[in-house]
Amino acid sequence: MPFVHVRLYEGRTIEQKRAAAAAITKAIVETLNTTAEATQIVFEDVKKSDWSIAGKLQGE
Repeated sequence: MPFVHVRLYEGRTIEQKRAAAAAITKAIVETLNTTAEATQIVFEDVKKSDWSIAGKLQGE
């Protein structure tokens, strides 16, 4: 059973997540020879102030 964990900056709409879930599921099904029913995706919203790249908080 494929499990995909997507971390992203908070602020995406439900519609954007719904579209991403459909696209990710389609890609997983096509490339890993599995079913949509077996594919799980979790979206985790993260505040920019809790995300750092190259030692710098992204919310600054």
